[in-house]
Order: sequence, then structure tokens, then C-alpha cells
Amino acid sequence: MSSQVAKGKAGVEEQLSEQIHRIRITLTSRNVKNLEKVCSELVQRAKDKNLRVKGPVRMPTKILRITTRKTPCGNGSKTWDRYEMRVHKRVIDLHSPSEIVKQVTSINIEPGVEVEVTIAEA
Repeated sequence: MSSQVAKGKAGVEEQLSEQIHRIRITLTSRNVKNLEKVCSELVQRAKDKNLRVKGPVRMPTKILRITTRKTPCGNGSKTWDRYEMRVHKRVIDLHSPSEIVKQVTSINIEPGVEVEVTIAEA
């Protein structure tokens, strides 16, 4: 009977070392093509490791607009310049141990793509 308890304790220690985490990867970029490429690579690597993957979830695009007068002095016809910058965002959720996430996220990230990794307990 004591051997069963020892086996049970060893099993608990193994479960603690292989604890499953909820990992949220947030990707932001101004260039949609680069963003989608990085997303597809992350999801493909996660599926190769047999992880539970949710995403990429497309968040609403933030459109930053600035409208300014063309003339610096204020004289002349009232013409305006309109500038805008679009920020695209994708969210990917993974359920896996943190060691495997390091392997999944070790990819070449395209220029202009920002990656934020948040780890929470499952």
C-alpha cells in the first residue's frame, strides 16, 4: 500500500513539472501581409506539436487619423491633408507547457510585427 502512495506522489510531481498554461500571443502590425504570415507560422508550429490552438482571432483595426492644413502660414485656399495609420491586431490562444511555447515562438518574425506573450495558469 505504501508503494502505491509513493507512485501517486511521483505522479503529482510529474504533473507539476508539466503544468499546462494558457498562453495568449498578441500580434500587432501596420502591414497585414507580414502579420498574417507570422500568424500562420505560429499556428502551424503549434499544430505540429499537437497543442490546442484557438485563433488567429482578428481584432478590430484601429484607424488613427490626422487632418491638417496644407499651408503653414494660414493664407491661401483652405486645403487639407488627411493622413491615417491602420493598426491590425491578431490574438492566438495556446494551451501547453511553457517550455514548448519557447520552441513554438522561436520563429523569424517579419519586420514591423510586434509580439506580446502573456502566460496564465490554466
